[in-house]
Parts: sequence; C-alpha cells; structure tokens
Amino acid sequence: MPQQPDITLVTPTAPIAVATHGGRAKCLQRLVRLDLPVPRTVVLSFDTVLEIANGQMPDAGMILSQFEPGVLLCVRPSSEDPDWGGPGAMMNVGMSAERRDALAATLGEEEATRLYLRFVQSYAVHVARLDPDEFEETEAAPDVALAAALRAYEDEMETPFPQDPAEQLAGVLRSMARAWQGTTARLLRQAKGAPADAGLGLIVQQMALGQGDCGSGVMQLASSETGLEQITGRYLGRSQGREALGGASDVLYLERDPRGPSLEEALPEAFEVLKQHSALMRHRLREEMQVEFTIQNGEVFILDGVRVPRSNRAGVRIAVRLAEDGIIPREEAVCRVEPRALAELLHRQVAPGAERDVLGRGVAASPGAATGMVVFTASAAQAAAARGEACILVRRETSPEDIRGMHAASAVLTERGGMSSHAAVIGRGLGVPCVVGASELRFQTRRKQLIARDGRVVRDGDTITIDGSTGEVLAGAPRLIEPVLDDAFRKLLGWADEVRDIKVRANADTPEDAETARMFEADGIGLCRTEHMFVEADRLTVMREMIFADTTEERRDALDLLLPMQRDDFRDLFRIMAGKPVCIRLLDPPLHEFLPTNRVDQQALAEALDRPLSEVTRRVEELTEYNPMLGMRGVRLGIALPEIYDMQARAIFEATIAQDGGEPVVPEIMIPLVTAKREVELVKTRVDAVAAEVRTRTGADFDYKLGVMVETPRAALRAGDIAPYCAFMSFGTNDLTQMTYGLSRDDAGRFMSAYVQQGVFPEDPFHTLDRDGVGELLTIAAERGRRAAPDIVLSICGEHGGSPESIEFCREAGFDYVSCSPFRVPIARLAAAQLALKPKIV
Repeated sequence: MPQQPDITLVTPTAPIAVATHGGRAKCLQRLVRLDLPVPRTVVLSFDTVLEIANGQMPDAGMILSQFEPGVLLCVRPSSEDPDWGGPGAMMNVGMSAERRDALAATLGEEEATRLYLRFVQSYAVHVARLDPDEFEETEAAPDVALAAALRAYEDEMETPFPQDPAEQLAGVLRSMARAWQGTTARLLRQAKGAPADAGLGLIVQQMALGQGDCGSGVMQLASSETGLEQITGRYLGRSQGREALGGASDVLYLERDPRGPSLEEALPEAFEVLKQHSALMRHRLREEMQVEFTIQNGEVFILDGVRVPRSNRAGVRIAVRLAEDGIIPREEAVCRVEPRALAELLHRQVAPGAERDVLGRGVAASPGAATGMVVFTASAAQAAAARGEACILVRRETSPEDIRGMHAASAVLTERGGMSSHAAVIGRGLGVPCVVGASELRFQTRRKQLIARDGRVVRDGDTITIDGSTGEVLAGAPRLIEPVLDDAFRKLLGWADEVRDIKVRANADTPEDAETARMFEADGIGLCRTEHMFVEADRLTVMREMIFADTTEERRDALDLLLPMQRDDFRDLFRIMAGKPVCIRLLDPPLHEFLPTNRVDQQALAEALDRPLSEVTRRVEELTEYNPMLGMRGVRLGIALPEIYDMQARAIFEATIAQDGGEPVVPEIMIPLVTAKREVELVKTRVDAVAAEVRTRTGADFDYKLGVMVETPRAALRAGDIAPYCAFMSFGTNDLTQMTYGLSRDDAGRFMSAYVQQGVFPEDPFHTLDRDGVGELLTIAAERGRRAAPDIVLSICGEHGGSPESIEFCREAGFDYVSCSPFRVPIARLAAAQLALKPKIV
C-alpha cells in the first residue's frame, strides 16, 4: 500500500524509532512484533507533525486509505519520553450522521447517537476551540442533545459540523500539532526535563469500539503506589479509552474482588487472555506495563502500552523485582532508579494528591515533610518535644545556639539562607525537613508571627507543614506518607555497592549521627565537626568558662572538664563505626558563636560564671568580629589558643586506646581552614607531642593520621607545599565555594534564583559543584598534592559530596571518597554505582 516516507503503517519491519516517532509509536511496533492483537495503526513522524504545525498538511485521504472504509479512528500523541505528556487523545474520528445510522443497526439507536454526540462535543472543544460551556453534558435525551450540539457548532463556526472523515482527521492532526508547539505546553514539558525543541509524533489507530455488550479498560501487574505484584485496573462496559478509570458506578474490578463484580467473573476467557498478554509484554518489553485494552464480542484488542506510572518507592521495588525475575540484569536495575528519588524512601512525604494550601516558598534545603505547631525559639522547641508535641522551629536564621532546638523540632523554617547555610547543613545532617530563604513570608519574630503574601497570619502555636522536598510552606496538616526502607531498597543498594568505585562516607558529629551513618552503610565518617559536641547545656557552660579564662592555666582547667566529655564522644563514635575510618575535624568556628547575643542570656551567663554583667558583655564585644567567617577560626584559633587543640587531640588518643573489642579505628585528625604550610607544621608538632605524651603515660601504642581541610583558594593553590605534611586532604567545598565566588552561603539564597533564571549561573553553586571555577581549584590541588605526596588520600566533605554531579567530578579527578550528610549516603552510593556502570549500560 503506497505511503509517504514519514507517514508509516506500523508493521514489524517498518522504519520506526523513538527518536523520530516517539516512545508510544515504538512500543506499538514492539507489540505488533509480539503478534499481539493491535488494531491497524499509522504513525506520523516528528518532522511531519512539525510541518503540520507550520501549516503544511499531509494528504489526509492517503492516511485514511490505510484503513478499511467506514472505520472510526483514534489519534494519540507520541513524544520521545511518555513522561513529557502531550495533547489528549481524540477518539471516534470519522463519526458522521451517515456512520451513526450504520452503527445504529448493531449498537442500537441510543448508543450510536451517544457515540456521535460525544465526538461532536470533543471535536468542538478540542479542535474548533469553542466554549466548553456550550457543549457540556446535559440530562436531555441523546438525540435532543446531539441536535443542540450540532446547532451550537454551526452557530459558532458559521458552517455545519464536518461530515467528511478526511476533513475531520486533518482538523484533529492540525489541532494536536499546534497544541504541542504552544507556549503552555512547551513550558510544561520543559519543567519535566524535555528539551525546548522536543518532537511529537502522532498515532492514528483503528478503533475497536468497545460498545454494545463490550467495553474497555486498563490493566497493570504491579501497584503504582507500592510496586508490589498486584493486578490493578478497571473495566467498563460500553466505554472507550480510559473511561473505566473515571469513577463510573458500573465499573468492574479485574480480578475477583469482595467489593464488587469483576471482569474475571463476567468474561473469564477474555480476562485470562488479557493476563497472558500483559505478562508477555512485561517479559519481552522488560518493564512493568500499563495496558489499555478493548474487548469486542469477547475478543481482546491491545490499544496501547505505556510504562506503569509509579511512586519513587514503587520504582525501586519494580526495578528489583524485574532483576530478581531475570528480566533485566542487576546492573540495569541499579541504573533505572534516579538517585535523588531515594529521598522519598528516607523521609516522610506529603501524600500524592493531598491538598496543598501554600503559604509561601523558599529553598528546599533538606528533604521530607513534617507537620507541627509553630515555635520561634530553640527553648520552645525543646519544651514542645518534652511534652511530646511536634513543632516547627521558625528562625530568621539559625546559629549553633539553635542546634538543640533543631534536634527537638520536626522541621525548620528560616527567612534567610541557601543550600549550604547553617540551617540547611544541620537539617540534612539530622534528617530534619528544612526550608530556608523563605523571603515570600514576612518574619515578625518579636511578635511571634509570620505573614503570608495573601495577608494570612500564622501565629505561635498554629499548625503548618514544611515540605523540604519542594520548598513549600503549607497551612494546616495535609496527609503524610511514612518512609519505607524495605528489602528492595537494601538489595538495590547492595547491588550498587558491588560496582561503585568510589567510597562514600558520612558527615557525623554525634553518636546519633554515627548510628544513622551506620544504618545507611556509610564507608566511614568523613567529617566529624567537634564544635557540635559542645552545644549541650552542661558542656556549653564549661566551654564558656574556657572562653572567659584570663590565663593559660585557667583555660586548661576548663578544658580538663571538657576532656572526658570529648573522649566519651569519640569512644562512642569508634565503637559505632566498628573499624571504619573516622575523620575528626578540630574546633573550627570562632569563639563568639558559643556566647549569647541577647541581654537576657548574657545576664544568665554572668550568674552562671559568677562574673559581673559588664564583664560578660565586654567579652562578647571583644570577640565579635566584622567578618567572623574570615576571622579567628579554624587553624588560627588552634595556633592562638593551642590548649584547645591539645585537649581535643588528647581526647582522641585516649578514646583510641579505650577501644575494647572489635576491629580498632585509626582516627584521622583534620586541621580546618589552612592557608599555609607553616600552619600545618605548628599544629602537627603539637599533635605529635600530645601523642607521645599519651603513649608514655599509658604505655599503649596507637596509630593516627593527620590531614587538612582545604577550604581556601590559597590552600588549593599551595597544595604542593602542604601535602608532604599530610596523610589526607579533604576539600570543604561549602567554604571553598563561598570564598571562590565571594558569596555568603547564608545570604546568597536571596538572589540566587534570579541569577539562575537569568543565566548568570547555570545552577546554584552551593547546590551543584561549580566545575569551571571551584572544580579547577580542586583539580589543581589534586595534581599538585599528588605530585608532592603520591599516596595522599583525597576527598570532599562539603555538602556537594551527596550530589551525583559532584560525585562524577570526583571520580574523574581520581578522588578516593566523598562525604555527605548521613541521609544523603544512599543517594551518593547509588549515584556512584550508576557512574561506574555508565559506560557499560546502553
């Protein structure tokens, strides 16, 4: 049968490809190759549809000549990726008064009239673009409603409803082609990841009517919600397309079901054939498929097959089940799950379909969702937790003083901040949902209220929901679904671990963090920020005593009180990690962060230290810096007040000796914020001296490693000088990005969206590692460091460590491991495996 090159009859050997005709067209060809009962089908290529959109119409009569005279047709979209969507299907093309009369002999007058009416309404609204209100369903008899619809069409269009099938088909093709090129459709598919010039194919298929004693339905062999093996779907007599899913009262279940009648009972032979066809599609197409079917006089027709829509949880189970059934290899199962999709399995989420009453939006800084009453102070959060009440901690921005409140809160909301701000980093570490930079809301913390753009006021004690996966702040308490870490999740990650070639450690500051890291099977701890061990009330008081000490001896006396607390923490970390490496960063933040900033808390501190209030306020003022992130912090603090690092080193070594049973941990001591070789020499000399003193005093021997945290551009550039004094270099990409860009990671969120939207930055550099700038510094440091010390271990421990894009860079640069928040470890493990498999999986 003659045909134009880009208008192709679907046969087993026809030149049809996903890249030229779309995924749905290619799937139909595969079904034809499986000898399944697919009605006769013609597909139009992307190029042909684009030409139609530009006004170059093909010969519709030639397309119709591919089918038997008088048949009705359905036109469906076929984009390259089914998830990109497309215009809705148009059914019953070719329906006319003459065809209605012919169908009345087999379907009956009323059913044939209803079929014609449905087509007139659909064509008028979706092709002629007439007012839907003029063609809405009425309770009138079908013949009366049909006459009214035809009359309304003629009144609006000033021409009778088209009776020529070729004219109808041309109108449908033109309408769908132009809809795909429309601005709204373009924006919608780009939001789903489609390129701006994504193509659309069109499918013209003969309809198996599914009328009279027959009908249509949808079947799949796996649950879209859970991924478990389960026949789901519906069947509806005298229906077409997906009407069975529309909630009609006389819909049938597929399998026998105590809730009502089923297709298995009504048409057992057809049901069995349908199951066989579905199972064959699953096996041969290597995917869980949703099958659209029609049953006509007991005969089953397969109209379409699409990938089963699925939640992220179901996606993991489906991939694992396909591998366990031998349909796909394990490596392919690993590559089928989007790493970031695992966040849904690790945290509560707002239930799909739940109503979202959005108060405002910010940066989605830590995934998951939580509901609770609003509180505005860390102490109020702790009080709520003590009462067993869920709460949302609301702050302009968080500081180390808020950490106890963040532990107690169900979620955190801040006015300021970006992806690597204090609230974001700590939130991800704790696994607490967090939205930062919510500047759409007015924060009136003194009045203890938030004001939304629409004027609504949220007061202390009101209930809100934080969705840290989308950045939305929701009013009230929408339904949440619980996280699920099942066998499928663990199997998938186990398969990932078999192939990944870069290690994944966790940033863990407390024994609780280490337990989480161990649960997610991290390869060790890549960053333990010791300052977070000082925030408990009893420790914070001692820390403040040390800060207020007037002499070295007084300072050492206070540190002697902190020593056993630090030692016990390190011993717990070593016990939990059971032989896995633990990298401990010496104290990093400036001392003023441990002091109160308001008058009331300063008064309480004066009483606790038995010092005059004036002395406390004066000391706070003395320690306050204009730019504390570039002030006396990190190694500078360790050199100016060496007793602090001496105490921490001693606590580490004594905890190392105190390990009992199991494989011992060799601690890694990391010096923060280095910029020069001499800084490392000075700290290394003191740490080695403390180690010698502990060995002499205890008679015990132990090993340790000393390294640096590279978070300044100068340290990266001078890595060749620094590396000979180190066993490892770990790149703190949060601060390194901040210093390279000259951007405050706490404040950049205010304008970052505008920068990304206008193309200044391709992505937020605090979210996705900047390969061009920061990445070049990393590459230079790695090359110079390895040239000076070939065995040096390289890693990144900033929040970029959990980003798949950053892991790709680290693999290419030859890094040994990445370290990230405990709740991002599974994401990083899967991403690393996919990168290792990338060259092998087509």
